Amino acid sequence: MNRIAAFTVRNIKEMVRDPLSYIFCIGFPLVMLIIMTVVNESIPAQSGMTIFRIDNLSAGIAVFGQTFVMLFTALTISKDRSGAFLARMYATPMTPTDFTVGYILPMLIISVIQSVITYAASFIISLITGVSLSAAGILLSVIVLIPSALMFIGFGVLFGTLFNDKAAPGLCSIIISLSSILGCIWFDADSAGGIVLKICRALPFYYSTRSARAAIVPDLSAEKLLIPLMIVVVCAALLLILSAVVFRRKMRADLA
Repeated sequence: MNRIAAFTVRNIKEMVRDPLSYIFCIGFPLVMLIIMTVVNESIPAQSGMTIFRIDNLSAGIAVFGQTFVMLFTALTISKDRSGAFLARMYATPMTPTDFTVGYILPMLIISVIQSVITYAASFIISLITGVSLSAAGILLSVIVLIPSALMFIGFGVLFGTLFNDKAAPGLCSIIISLSSILGCIWFDADSAGGIVLKICRALPFYYSTRSARAAIVPDLSAEKLLIPLMIVVVCAALLLILSAVVFRRKMRADLA
């Protein structure tokens, strides 16, 4: 545990030192929150469009912010590998589990902080716009978003382990684009229906956004919250297991 704690602290410090982490993990989601709120205020009320209303938007932006945590996870690991930091650390008594947990834990902490900041800003906006956001719903949504955060972090660990610091960001950008479009952050796939909805339902990002939005209400029904949440939990578990196995094999190959 002491080895994991020390490695976790090191990774938190590395992220805190990087100004881009503040821009992308905190600043950019907040800017998008404000811009989309302004867009929503410009939409005529009779249109019936509510996707950018703060009670829907806040959860979507919270999920969107997690994609940048994935990016920084991939960058941190790939840079450690390319800079021979991990090669030196392999000589220590740390196990592959110590390394993977040491990378995952600080990113999870950052993701939870990011969600809290996003929802705090959303609550302020809700007071200004007159849309109700309950503290209980916000707290539940922060908790519900933890499996989603672990899923994106799993992607980051996997990409950072398999690819260098030039290729990993590009692959993360694909996931960012897929999650923002097919995760129904910017549009309502349920209203669109058809092939678009089928594609969205085939990917876990849709369920991340759906469960987070249901928690805000809160709607504890199986269809809106429990089933989507369980899908995200399963996907997160599979990704974390896969990333841990890949990291272990990569570590053994580097030591050979």
